[in-house]
Amino acid sequence: MSNDEKVTPEAPEIVETPIEETIEEPETESSLILAGELLPPTLPILPIRPRPFFPGIHIPMQVPENEIPMVELTLDSSHRTLGLILPRDLEAEDSIENLHTVGVAAKILKAFKDDDGGAHILIGCLERFTIQEFTEAEEGIYARVEYHLAPSVELSEEIKAYSMAVISALKDLMKASPLQSEAIKMFLSRSSLDDPGRLADFAASLTTADGQELQEILAELDLVQRIDKTLLLLQKELEVSKLQQKITKQIEEKMSKQQREFFLREQLKAIKQELGLEKEGKTAEIEKFLDRLRTLKLNDEARKAVEDELQKLQILEPSSPEYNVTHSYLDWLTILPWGKSSKDHYNLNRARRILDRDHYGLQDVKDRILEFIAVGKMKGDIAGSILCLVGPPGVGKTSVGMSIADALGRKFYRFSLGGMRDEAEIKGHRRTYIGAMPGKFVQALKTAGTDNPVIMLDEIDKIGASFRGDPASALLEVLDPEQNPSFRDHYLDVPFDLSNVLFVTTANQLDTIPGPLLDRMEVIRLSGYILEEKVEIARRYLIPKALKQHGLEKGQVLIRKPALVRIIDGYAREAGVRNLEKMIRKIMRRAALTFSTGSESKLIVNARQIEEYLGKPVFTDEDLLESNPGIVTGLAWTSLGGATLQIEATAVGSKQKGFKQTGQLGNVMVESSEIAYSYVMGNLEELGGPDDYFDKHFVHLHVPAGATPKDGPSAGITMATALISMMQGKPIRKKLGMTGELTLTGRVLPIGGVKEKVIAARRAGLETLIFPEANRKDVEELPDYLREGMTFHFARDYHQVRRWAFSG
Repeated sequence: MSNDEKVTPEAPEIVETPIEETIEEPETESSLILAGELLPPTLPILPIRPRPFFPGIHIPMQVPENEIPMVELTLDSSHRTLGLILPRDLEAEDSIENLHTVGVAAKILKAFKDDDGGAHILIGCLERFTIQEFTEAEEGIYARVEYHLAPSVELSEEIKAYSMAVISALKDLMKASPLQSEAIKMFLSRSSLDDPGRLADFAASLTTADGQELQEILAELDLVQRIDKTLLLLQKELEVSKLQQKITKQIEEKMSKQQREFFLREQLKAIKQELGLEKEGKTAEIEKFLDRLRTLKLNDEARKAVEDELQKLQILEPSSPEYNVTHSYLDWLTILPWGKSSKDHYNLNRARRILDRDHYGLQDVKDRILEFIAVGKMKGDIAGSILCLVGPPGVGKTSVGMSIADALGRKFYRFSLGGMRDEAEIKGHRRTYIGAMPGKFVQALKTAGTDNPVIMLDEIDKIGASFRGDPASALLEVLDPEQNPSFRDHYLDVPFDLSNVLFVTTANQLDTIPGPLLDRMEVIRLSGYILEEKVEIARRYLIPKALKQHGLEKGQVLIRKPALVRIIDGYAREAGVRNLEKMIRKIMRRAALTFSTGSESKLIVNARQIEEYLGKPVFTDEDLLESNPGIVTGLAWTSLGGATLQIEATAVGSKQKGFKQTGQLGNVMVESSEIAYSYVMGNLEELGGPDDYFDKHFVHLHVPAGATPKDGPSAGITMATALISMMQGKPIRKKLGMTGELTLTGRVLPIGGVKEKVIAARRAGLETLIFPEANRKDVEELPDYLREGMTFHFARDYHQVRRWAFSG
């Protein structure tokens, strides 16, 4: 018999379709007892799943079609008795090896066929048996068995106690499980303590234990042991029933509480409506919108749109999809700050105090912001202004924007444009779309609650474009003072005046900002910090902030000034202070660990301990003081701030000339190197080199840090100087750096990023710098503390560069 065709007990509705024409009536209880004495020694075996049956139980069961022949043969026999056995593995195929050796003999009392070809039988279970020998036949499995008839038992005190315990457990189970109460009542009313074996079998059959546990009880022939195991199963059943009752009670209590709250809420709502304390939902919403409108100063078009939508809302049913769309639209229109402005503060002394409180250094940036506020004071407003703060990461662009808002007394709202590719983020979605929302600017005005906040657009240089539109083009309307007084969001579809908003944008570089967009902004550069500024920033801002973040008291961790210098020089040479802040936080974490162990209560960090806390330095002292032939230090600008580059040139004897550049140079820088090479070749006699030098040498020019892309024209004079130094075998003067674009005729053209390059030169320890003459004004505008201790030369042509580079 396959696994798909299992004999399972059931309680079907019996259909009067007899297997054979004549069915004997079931025997009486007395005749069954006599038949028990005459049970056949060999029984046809019928595997049953998923539980075994116990003696004394009458139960209906279904027989699959392939087992009907064996049932019919049994019905034709004089004894009409089957052997019912539980398989060892319920999922495995039926076989002799898979059957338990203890089962129960059952007499077929009635048999019926159903319309599906299967059969239903009603059986009465008689006695236990043990298999002596299996036999396989064509119609199924047979077995020679030994019966274990229920013996007459002398009721000892122990057995009486066990029987009473079983009856008590059954009564408890009857209370806990109403489904089984009728069967238990009937059994207890018809039985007594005289048959403890039958009592144990009945009790075990009532439990929901798995088949293998029940099989152990069926196979247990010792009466006391059988009752003991039955009591254990009954106890488990009681625990399960109690847990089920507890879960049911919790669910009922929860449902009752929810229903009670619902009814009370409905009653309260009805009472309030009767007393006039609360209006119907739609009426209340309309009155809410009208209350908002009384304090707003909408323009004519917006007011007409609100009135039209209110009329529409009054005739719409709340269940209508259009109701929710109209409600959301009115909610946005009436929650915006139409005509609500915060009062601007034009107190320059207060503004200076706030800027000095929040930032150290950046004097030129602060002066520019104060000039901006002063103009607003004279003019009466600062409408139409868009500032762009440009600088390396970590120099304080975002915090400067927050300080501007604080100085003016305005609300501040920031969102990032980095990676934004959808035009709808700027101008909103049209209301025809499901889930439509206004754009970021309308959301900012709602959050700020005024129509003149400071809105910061972070990372404007990293805005993108896709098939959804170009956000940069959408920003043109927002950031144009001539257009933003009537800015029209796609969702609102009415004009809103953005001219009172102060827009502050941030960027790391200007190259990636579209020209028309950049043209609308006033650029303020934040170039970065020198070592002395970083030390003060760490002392005033970063260390107190890190102490607070790590739960440490003021003065509990003391970092000496030489230690700060060591951290900045060896681990945080970038233009900003983010890495410096990370290093300080790392020291604070170590301090917190030390304090947590209770070994110390105060920590003083000296310069010699820095490697212990932070590991080996990331940056080592570049040997810029020693110069070798063919090596020249140049100055460069990157989006991360200024940097120094040591350009190297070398020549290899060769029968034919050649020129090679390495160092991952961009197209402009490659062209600069070729211009320098051509200039030096064309002026060999004037530069003091042999006429045939380049005809007999292959020249290789390299810019170190080959993994970093480099580009730009400002290294022209540096490359030419490296080639001349290589050719003459003469190093340039010590502590010298230079920058400038070179032409084929030797003219030196201006470059950008002067401040960043000077900061990088100070960081590297250079003392003499060569700049183009056209950049003299940029250098003279630098703060005195940047120029202090440095010598500047300004060259119109390369002859001057050569004279200063090789003098001394």
